[in-house]
Amino acid sequence: MLIIPAIDLKDGQCVRLKQGIMEDATVFSDNPGNMAKHWLEQGAQRLHLVDLDGAFAGKPKNELIIREIVETIDGKIPIQLGGGIRDLETIDRYLDYGITYVIIGTAAVKIPGFLQDACDAFPGNILVGLDAKDGKVAVNGWSKITGHDVIELAKKFEGYGVEAVIYTDIGRDGMLNGVNVKATVELANELMVPVIASGGITNLDDVKTLCKIEHEGIIGAITGRAIYEGSLDFREAQQLADKMSAGN
Repeated sequence: MLIIPAIDLKDGQCVRLKQGIMEDATVFSDNPGNMAKHWLEQGAQRLHLVDLDGAFAGKPKNELIIREIVETIDGKIPIQLGGGIRDLETIDRYLDYGITYVIIGTAAVKIPGFLQDACDAFPGNILVGLDAKDGKVAVNGWSKITGHDVIELAKKFEGYGVEAVIYTDIGRDGMLNGVNVKATVELANELMVPVIASGGITNLDDVKTLCKIEHEGIIGAITGRAIYEGSLDFREAQQLADKMSAGN
């Protein structure tokens, strides 16, 4: 089980939002490169980057900072990146920089054929991010809830060849009130590709809960606010996850 630190970028800073609300941002660092190095030193085996400005603008907005983070990590661990990725040229550029996985979210829902084209052009490098509330997919930085059922859409996207599905319960993200285990397991049970959970991790109990359902096809969990505010010690969390995974 991977415990994946999130570095959310807004105006060149590392921030966290509550339920995706841009006006409710807490700044945790004005040097995201140093933050990436910190998580690497704490034992991170993968990083999760989000260009928040890009997600709302529909095009990359923190590209320089992203390149700096990639250079800091220097290929030591994989990096997955989402936010504002709407065309194949942007994906190609990010992969050239050294990003391992590109996450397509809103564009997968709103631009017909784009996700399939991306999977065909860059096999092995594409993740799809599905953000949902009450089982329905949200787009545009969570500002709009669609009528799409998250499980139906995930199964469709699996057929395109995505490497994994990142599932975020937007009602819990940044709220520190636990992971929506039931919804995450229901999704994983319907898919052959792995699921990465996101939203709501608070403490080691949440990590234990996730490790117990790893066999359902959940390979990782993204954490943000908890590790920045201190309710979860990241190093301890990853060590616990490694120990529990080895015991399964």
